Amino acid sequence: MNKSSNIAIIIGTKAELIKCIPVMLELQKQKKEYWFIHTGQHSLGEACTEFGVKKPDFILSKEPDRSTKFWSKINRNSLIWFLQMIPKIRRSLKKLKLKYIIYHGDTMSTAAASIASSKLLNLKKTWESVHLEAGLRSGSLFEPFPEELSRIISDKFSDILLAVSDLTEKNLQKYKNKKKILKIGNTIIDSALLSYDQAKKKGFKKIKSRYALINIHRHENIKNKERLEKIIKILNAVKINAIWPLHANTARAIEEFGFANKVKNMKNIQLKSLTNYDNFIFLLANCEYLITDGGSIQEESLVFKKPCILLRKKTERQEGLSTGINFLTNLKNPYGKKELSKKIINILK
Repeated sequence: MNKSSNIAIIIGTKAELIKCIPVMLELQKQKKEYWFIHTGQHSLGEACTEFGVKKPDFILSKEPDRSTKFWSKINRNSLIWFLQMIPKIRRSLKKLKLKYIIYHGDTMSTAAASIASSKLLNLKKTWESVHLEAGLRSGSLFEPFPEELSRIISDKFSDILLAVSDLTEKNLQKYKNKKKILKIGNTIIDSALLSYDQAKKKGFKKIKSRYALINIHRHENIKNKERLEKIIKILNAVKINAIWPLHANTARAIEEFGFANKVKNMKNIQLKSLTNYDNFIFLLANCEYLITDGGSIQEESLVFKKPCILLRKKTERQEGLSTGINFLTNLKNPYGKKELSKKIINILK
């Protein structure tokens, strides 16, 4: 590592990594060194290899053997981890001579990074902290929780806010005279297209029959027996064949609530183990429509112009609701065009 590197990227989850990969690849393409700080919230080594980015320079907590460190997003262990992560990140940053600290999204790692790098804890800081995907809001602290709170915290403590759309830029107007606000689009476009190209190069074959793709994992749904039962009823009404890659925590909730037989007996739905991102994007790009409660996947559905049925009460990606994509008319992606990562690096220059 070049000791003169003045950019640090802080990542905790696989979703953050996927959206930061285009930025990392662009830095590598321009032969600009960067520090990669991993909080340890998810295991990332395999994904780094898959996408051709370097492994973390710092890992601040032991990576989990399973997909995530916490089965529940908010409990005693996760709160303790979050509070311990703030000083750990701060100590790592103080060892480096930095100009920019970049973090992404709305996770506990993102919120911890924004606080740890802020003026609140670093009165004489030499860097500016940059929040990628700033300004997203669902309008409810509890839908989803704690992501909405993490977004608010991250925007409040960051110096540069990179908004993904007109609406997110509008949501940040209260910071207009206090922070740099730039609308740049969403890096998920580059990530999704890159992954689709990789999947084709790997020789993935299209499924000949029509199918829907299912993705269910949000805690407010799978931790609530009544909600999960409603979701299973909705899925049971799907008329075409469907593929459902099961998250480990979703499978666990189905078992614990006694819905295993109901799920196994759904005739049209094929249950699969959770797959890697390339494979999932290939399935998404070639499906008829998507049924999900996820966040970023709403944006990925827009990249490939796939109708998206949201099993949620509220969404922070409200731009997608105005595209008409659920009706297959006037399709338009509100998150900008591809090659946004080069734009981000040029802005930081």
